[in-house]
Amino acid sequence: MLYLASQSPRRRALLEQIGVAFEVLGVDVPEVLGAAESPRAYVERVARMKARAGLAIAAQRDLGAVVLGADTEVVLGGRVFGKPRDAAAAAAMLRALSGRTHTVISVVCCASGVAEPVAACTSRVTFAELDGVAIERYLATGEFAGKAGGYAIQGRAAAFITHLAGSYSGVMGLPLHETVRLLHAVDVPV
Repeated sequence: MLYLASQSPRRRALLEQIGVAFEVLGVDVPEVLGAAESPRAYVERVARMKARAGLAIAAQRDLGAVVLGADTEVVLGGRVFGKPRDAAAAAAMLRALSGRTHTVISVVCCASGVAEPVAACTSRVTFAELDGVAIERYLATGEFAGKAGGYAIQGRAAAFITHLAGSYSGVMGLPLHETVRLLHAVDVPV
């Protein structure tokens, strides 16, 4: 059985989109960037930790469990943005992203009792210049909450994006191409 170690409604919807049967597991993993850790290494570590935490739960009832863990982060100038703690933090993130190209790193890990393969996806997203009114209107929707970089590509922030090079689903939080490859590698039917 496949388990998703995430409460993200976006990740659930993306897995449902490709027709994968799964159950959701709630895991709580600290998401703190290490002092000398690169953004890519950080995202991979968090994805692995989520998958491992989920496997520890799932394996108690299902010895053949496969657990999917994922993490997605927005990176600009080497700085990992994470999820904003409030509207003021989201506004600061959006001002920083305005008129610039940033990187979105997504890593997926499939943990089982015998393997722990990972796959990464890096996308480049360019934002239009955003004025204060556009930012305030966006913040008023509340859509920024719980989103890396303070925006949701699948929501109203889609209007901010002038160019995307990479994976749309990866920017949403689960790169589907890479996820399907991993699921095939661990014999989960897709």
